[in-house]
Amino acid sequence: MNSMNDIGVGVGHAHGLRRLAGAGLLATLAAVVATTLAAALARAVGVDFEVPDGGETIPLAGFAVVTAFFSVVGVVIAAAFRRWSNHPAKRFVSTTVSLTAISLVPPLLVGADGATTAALVVLHLVPATLMIPALARTLRTRIG
Repeated sequence: MNSMNDIGVGVGHAHGLRRLAGAGLLATLAAVVATTLAAALARAVGVDFEVPDGGETIPLAGFAVVTAFFSVVGVVIAAAFRRWSNHPAKRFVSTTVSLTAISLVPPLLVGADGATTAALVVLHLVPATLMIPALARTLRTRIG
């Protein structure tokens, strides 16, 4: 049984949610840095990240912003599974692996050159390999 604080929220639940948020923040920062560095490395070896639709080049800051946004979405998904699932880690992993697989489709359809397409696929996998295990680990040690 959880002890209750004055506003009726289980202390174990609040602690677990803070732990998830902390792990999510650290994983998000790691994902943003790793993805942006990987994009910079790809650009340094000649990947232009030019998307034919409009001919614009994806800026490095764009990788950071999109990675941060979808990483936070992942933390929200993890929090929802933590709150409403009896098996949050299992549900989180199956959902986010499926979403990651779906996210690999647009780079294949955009019509960019082979190097850009390959780099974009890898850049979808980089944050997923950091975020999914970090959040799943936190969900496995659920308190409350």
